[in-house]
Amino acid sequence: MSQTSPSLLDTVISALEEMKAKNITTLEIGSMTSLADHMVIASGTSTRHVKALSDTVQEKTREAGFAPVGVEGEQSAEWILVDLGDVIVHIMQPSTREYYDLERLWRNPAHHPDRKET
Repeated sequence: MSQTSPSLLDTVISALEEMKAKNITTLEIGSMTSLADHMVIASGTSTRHVKALSDTVQEKTREAGFAPVGVEGEQSAEWILVDLGDVIVHIMQPSTREYYDLERLWRNPAHHPDRKET
């Protein structure tokens, strides 16, 4: 885990809370993947809210000195992914979040229904 992750994570959570994100969940994924140390999943109430949440996360993290590596999904705003390197942020419409159920997948990937035990 990098030394900047906690302050970056705090900045992300604060930005989401400021914009009234729903059901903010933080997962430590560093032991499961080298992609990032943490994953944050939050819901917005509409496509406009999802977009506003993403914009605020990007703005606040830039102000704190963390530039996004990439952003995906801004056009449809059903699911926006903000890659901040050590922290990956998923901002979703509730129905999209329920359908993909990333929390279940990342909390215990061995129990994912598409994975067979070896």
